[in-house]
Amino acid sequence: MIRPVLAEDALAEVEGMTTTLARIFADAGFTAIQPAHLFPAETLLDLYGEDVRARAFLFPDPALGGELCLRPDFTVPVALSHGARGWDRPGAYTYQGPVFRRQEVGTIRPIEYMQAGIEDFGAPDRAATDARVYALINRGLEAIGAPAYRATIGDLGVIFGLLDAIGLSAHRHARLRRHLWRPQRFQQVLEQYAAPPAPPSPQRAGLIAAVAEGRVAELAAEAGEIVGRRTLSEVMVRAKRLAETAEDPPIAAEQAELIEAVLSISGPAPGVPARLRALAEAGGVALAAPITLFEARLDAMEQAGIDVAGLTFDAAFGRNLEYYDGFVFEIVAQGGPDLPPLAGGGRYDAITARLGATGLVPAVGAMIRPEAVREARR
Repeated sequence: MIRPVLAEDALAEVEGMTTTLARIFADAGFTAIQPAHLFPAETLLDLYGEDVRARAFLFPDPALGGELCLRPDFTVPVALSHGARGWDRPGAYTYQGPVFRRQEVGTIRPIEYMQAGIEDFGAPDRAATDARVYALINRGLEAIGAPAYRATIGDLGVIFGLLDAIGLSAHRHARLRRHLWRPQRFQQVLEQYAAPPAPPSPQRAGLIAAVAEGRVAELAAEAGEIVGRRTLSEVMVRAKRLAETAEDPPIAAEQAELIEAVLSISGPAPGVPARLRALAEAGGVALAAPITLFEARLDAMEQAGIDVAGLTFDAAFGRNLEYYDGFVFEIVAQGGPDLPPLAGGGRYDAITARLGATGLVPAVGAMIRPEAVREARR
């Protein structure tokens, strides 16, 4: 559905909200920035999850020999702007403007809508910065008259820490981490690793034997001309990986159950650290670092005036947002189950290295949707 033109009074209402938010964010020390609307698609889409990638608007660009993408949000565009100014120095930015996402046929959600938000780069105290960003978003929602809302938080750093701690092979660790944002596929892979390995097919057994004997190239030559896009060198790398993983024993049932138990945790946020510690102790794994960070974040939130007892934690939350890798949150109106979220955000340190930083730069941000707030108020 094409976004309807807002009536004059509605437009004035939304503009009044964005003006209020701009003032609040600027007073908090965030510098106004206005990224471009169009970016090379390859740069953006490699960093977004499947959900956003499938909903992006793409346009051919004969001059560049590729495609351009209308920004589906502000996080990556603002990160690119900060990187151009220098990853080695801190930066805090505020923005407002339209973003663009395809919607399902028949939906009433707009394909173009406003976001007003903040992004913070380089602040070393992650817990304090997470809490500051969350508190500022709450302050913004209150200032523009958002109705009663509820918040869900998550922490992808917990499951990443667990995968690091249980001693998986490098290949299995990488594959599970890669599929974390695809819960159904993640579960299938986990079950595959926990099951006794199936005997390889004759063709795969022959390939594994060829790796051990150093005759993969000879085997490929005997098979005839290569069909498809893979080169011989890529086939050899793949064959070596198959041979290596064929020797991996099944994941212990206790480890698979521990992963599933951690991902199933949900409930009031203050009780989560104790539940995580109990699971880690029972499973014999070290999760002290992510649990300590979680506790420090809750303490910082409480000091910032947030009612942490009213926060709901869901360990599986954030698994459709592929660039996040730590604290995540979403705020929705209590009386509007069909409305889009009023606000949301999270931490995304890892993508800074993929965008050109020499190492992981602390990065966290969040946004408010003024039009969704307006609809919720009505």
